[in-house]
Amino acid sequence: MTTTDQALPHYPFSTRGDRLADELRGTCPVTRVTTNAGHEAWLVTGYPEARRVLREERFRRSRVADEGSPVQDVPVFAPELLDAMAYLGRAGLLEEARRLLSDLPDLPEEELRAEARRGLEEMVAQGAPGDLQHHFAERVAGPAMCRVMGLPIGDLPRLRHWADTDLTMLLPTEEVHRNWEQLRDHLLERAQRCDPGVPGLVPRLTAMNTGSDALTPHQLANVLGVVFVAGYEDLASFLGGAAFHLARMPGALAQIRTDPGAVEGHVEELLRYSVLMGNALARICTDGTELGGRRLRTGDLVLVSTDAANYDPATFPAPDAYDPSRRPNPHMRFGHGPHYCPGARLTRRVGALALTELARLEGLRLAVPPQDVEWHPDRMAIMPAAVPVLW
Repeated sequence: MTTTDQALPHYPFSTRGDRLADELRGTCPVTRVTTNAGHEAWLVTGYPEARRVLREERFRRSRVADEGSPVQDVPVFAPELLDAMAYLGRAGLLEEARRLLSDLPDLPEEELRAEARRGLEEMVAQGAPGDLQHHFAERVAGPAMCRVMGLPIGDLPRLRHWADTDLTMLLPTEEVHRNWEQLRDHLLERAQRCDPGVPGLVPRLTAMNTGSDALTPHQLANVLGVVFVAGYEDLASFLGGAAFHLARMPGALAQIRTDPGAVEGHVEELLRYSVLMGNALARICTDGTELGGRRLRTGDLVLVSTDAANYDPATFPAPDAYDPSRRPNPHMRFGHGPHYCPGARLTRRVGALALTELARLEGLRLAVPPQDVEWHPDRMAIMPAAVPVLW
């Protein structure tokens, strides 16, 4: 399915995280768009329609990797990159991966708090204005993911570069694939040399990857790469966006500071309120159906904007209002259905601990008007280039 109508709107509409793009608002829950790759797709912005796509088997994520299927950006490097959890399941590794990502036995609470404190203390020591993206969001996300993965902290500069490059849209296919090969080969080497007694996903899953259903070393390295990239970018994006919003809301920071138990409501509302997805969750329709009043055909590419779904006024009254007391708050930041993000607990836990530490810095506020904050262009995970602040 290639584009034949140049008048179709081009998606994504924006990679700024300060507000939902105007084109994502409105009453049309399913609309036709053109992707970065020049293919036609159905963009889903309505909340019930998004839940249906992410829940029903007729909309398959794994089929995006099929030869000839329409794509968002560049062709997928390897099929396990799109269906990492399914590959872990077939190899008997999924439950252990979920345990390590959900119970977080290798990520002590005090270490997370200390990392956030150290970053903020360094920022204050260097003097105003500070940068919360660098000294807070990335400072917390990087070490947290290295600890979860069981990777040396010294690897972080290279891992961060590979992750940032992988999630940059509009790069040549060859550059994207070459970048991923470097990340995969690095993780392959780490897996081959790791000490099974060291905590973390890399040594644990490598030790367990045995038997007739075992993944090949390259497959396992690819899956581990997906976990690191998704975990690091989601955390750095969320914490950066949350810091941007809270620096504009002194009342919210004061509430967290005086009542730390309130932080969970703020985390949930920030997960809904923040615009964090530069592209969309892609699925292939494997059985023609009707969705949102539109007729979808077998083989159609379907793109779900969870950002737009989180602003659907039928589900979230006054969606533009920031309301940490919002109950219920069934946002779709982590997806829905069988592919619900296994790192949801990680983001929630890290977010709550880090934002509690951030709120201790009294007088925190943006150093520039909100519209002057710069955002990384063309990113799949929307992230501020910097969050300049005063205190």
